[in-house]
Amino acid sequence: MALTPPTPSDDAPVPASPSVAAPPHRPAPGAPPLPGQADISREIAARHTAAERDREAGAPAPDHPARDFAPYRSTTARHPRRPPVEIDHRADPEAVELGGPAFGVTDVSDLDADLTRQHTGEPLGERITVTGRVLDRTGRPVRGQLVEIWQANAAGRYAHRRDRHPAPLDPHFTGVGRCLTDDAGRYAFTTIKPGAYPWRNHHNAWRPAHIHFSFFGSAFTQRLITQMYFPGDPLFPYDPILGSVTDPAARARLVAAYDHELNVPERSLGYRWDVVLDGPSATWIEEGR
Repeated sequence: MALTPPTPSDDAPVPASPSVAAPPHRPAPGAPPLPGQADISREIAARHTAAERDREAGAPAPDHPARDFAPYRSTTARHPRRPPVEIDHRADPEAVELGGPAFGVTDVSDLDADLTRQHTGEPLGERITVTGRVLDRTGRPVRGQLVEIWQANAAGRYAHRRDRHPAPLDPHFTGVGRCLTDDAGRYAFTTIKPGAYPWRNHHNAWRPAHIHFSFFGSAFTQRLITQMYFPGDPLFPYDPILGSVTDPAARARLVAAYDHELNVPERSLGYRWDVVLDGPSATWIEEGR
């Protein structure tokens, strides 16, 4: 399986050719003005207050962020509105995947997990090691889990034709990787710390630095996607995607911890991020997005 950059999610910049610098964004004639950060921050605060009120009243904690979290503007237009349709795999076995992925040591190599060694030169930016364990609700390791990541480069730009953020591309950094968890459920990547980047959710909107994670279960129909953030980022209060996680404890579980013992001397800083796939301490997932 070749490593190719997935299409950036809706938080990535607007499509265009990466070889042409983007002109300043100007709303189309007659288009309503974009809301300001103060407007978005008020909406986020109001929803967090409502969620806190629900928790105090004994409401069950939600399993995923709301699909129609209004401060994250595009969710109102692209989230599913109809209930899922159940497929009878006994009547039509071809209608649903029943097995895979089946990756072995010849399919996923060490080079796939080191994003700094995939090209002929050294990428620019701060080298980091990101590692952790993938666990189930009882704390047992999930072995042989296919973990994929994709991210922007150190300047906050994706190596993708649809990204027209006028930041430099890095010819030595593609920003995609994968690995399989070991018997202890552990994954590990060496990469470059991504930069923040602007997006057009609202006026002066910026995404905090983050890495997209994908986890496959025993079939390709069992895929979970989320984002890992870095501790102490000043953009946290302004981001409606992270803000869509209204439970503070669940939001904190999306932030990696700096771990000095994971540093590779003279080479990279270390971050630890464990992922729980289900249960009350589950890592929040972009369900339905």
